[in-house]
Amino acid sequence: MFSGGGDDFCGSGSDLEQARTRILEVAERYFRRIGYHKTSVADIASELGMSRANIYRFFPSRTAINSSVCGLVVKDVAEIALAIARTDAPASKKLADLLTAIHRHSTRMLVEDRPMHQLLVAATDGSWATINAHNEQILAILKALVREGLQTGEFKVEDADEAARGIITAFLPFFRPVLVEQRVQEGGATAVGLHAQIRFIMKALGTSDRETSLNAISA
Repeated sequence: MFSGGGDDFCGSGSDLEQARTRILEVAERYFRRIGYHKTSVADIASELGMSRANIYRFFPSRTAINSSVCGLVVKDVAEIALAIARTDAPASKKLADLLTAIHRHSTRMLVEDRPMHQLLVAATDGSWATINAHNEQILAILKALVREGLQTGEFKVEDADEAARGIITAFLPFFRPVLVEQRVQEGGATAVGLHAQIRFIMKALGTSDRETSLNAISA
């Protein structure tokens, strides 16, 4: 709680950042419990002992709060992807591991944290700035992996950037929230389907059948 927050809240830069962080923490907790669409600015303000007007000093709109919380969620995905990309494994294995990890995270959100899954669906469908920035970050990681694979001879494509965009398109059903949900509802969210799609992507990149099979199995 912020004691004496009111409308006259002021402080140093670090105090202001701490207050902003606390607002997001409370918003995220409410989102996970009752959903972002049911959480009001008044709920967040009451929890913090602040006025709604004071909340708007940190965030210009309710949408800005939603977008910032979404940014916290997708940050976890980006960190997982970066950690995999920075390992010493072959580029083809890192790509298979990365795609598998992203899919598993999307599926886990749907099953274990549905309110946040719904937030991601809204963010994706609405092309929120945070989700667009996240997608660009994942695309950049994929481009780097494809270039790495080209340098090692694992991949055989002419344009790394175009290949990375192709990977995104081919893998959409396995990481776009609303499509992941659809696959689960239709009973198509199986490890067999995931590995088959990764094998398809690997073959499109020019990997050998042996490398493709090994990477799909180990992912």
